[in-house]
Amino acid sequence: MTTLELTPVWDKVFPQSDKVEHSKITFHNRYGIELAADVYEPERTPANGKFKTIAVCGPFGAVKEQASGLYAQTLAERGFLTIAFDPSFTGESDGSPRAVASPGINTEDFSAAVDYLANRRDVDPEGIGILGICGFGGMALNAGANDPRIKATVASTMYDMSRVTANGYFDADDSPPKRNATRAQLAKQRTEDYANGDYARAGGVVDPLPDDAPQFVRDYHAYYKTPRGYHARSVNSNAGWDMTSALSFMNMPPLSYIDEIENPVLLAHGEKAHSPYFSKTAYDKLEHGVNPANKKLLIIPGANHTDLYDNLNAIPFNAIGQFFDRNL
Repeated sequence: MTTLELTPVWDKVFPQSDKVEHSKITFHNRYGIELAADVYEPERTPANGKFKTIAVCGPFGAVKEQASGLYAQTLAERGFLTIAFDPSFTGESDGSPRAVASPGINTEDFSAAVDYLANRRDVDPEGIGILGICGFGGMALNAGANDPRIKATVASTMYDMSRVTANGYFDADDSPPKRNATRAQLAKQRTEDYANGDYARAGGVVDPLPDDAPQFVRDYHAYYKTPRGYHARSVNSNAGWDMTSALSFMNMPPLSYIDEIENPVLLAHGEKAHSPYFSKTAYDKLEHGVNPANKKLLIIPGANHTDLYDNLNAIPFNAIGQFFDRNL
């Protein structure tokens, strides 16, 4: 496995808590990719010496120094041992080429985090949950369907990346001709990338903002492109994803089997977000699945999509903490 060089300094976009112990670790997935993570350990160890634990990742195009780290640190303050990790090909994690996203590999990243946690002496292997934010909310649901070791799953301000990639925002481009036109463009890009020996990037969050930018694009800009959330290793804050990553999402919908999740699931979404249709569709599928009784959709009044990245007055940490405490 590759030996990763992890920055020794605190370079998060949120302040460090004096209520938890922070450290950095690495673990590998089944594709041989070494992943970097921050560990947040509560002050007090449980009487039995075994923590309930949560692995956190997302948003799509973010790094662990942004929203996922904030979630992990805050939940550690509530008594859970947590890790926030960079997915494959991004941040401090390994993988080449850089800035590649994959529904299969990124789902595996969650299960690899479970591999790591289940082998820690201070972790209850029957008390492991996961939390995905934005596009990694969809990957978390996919992992929850595929990996029964995950005893509880939370998806916050969730995106279905396959749906938005294949259909466009609000399903406005949901047609075979439009998808085929996108495939033709990306296939041409693959040829050019191979010839160039490099991979073209799609561009991160648009900057500067055009005058006609939709409100949700302005919300993304306010997070990723300002001191509020900018990070030098974040895909969205900088050059964006490998352009041809979109191909795998168009043909491999990760939410196909979420109705078979037996363990508890909590979906949280902002009332004023542009994106709650993703969570509402997922919840409808969960409601008609094998065990609907332990599935819940929580709509946060007045919150937009990025409020659930870092707005401590909007993120329902009480509900999330109680959900994990009850189900792990």
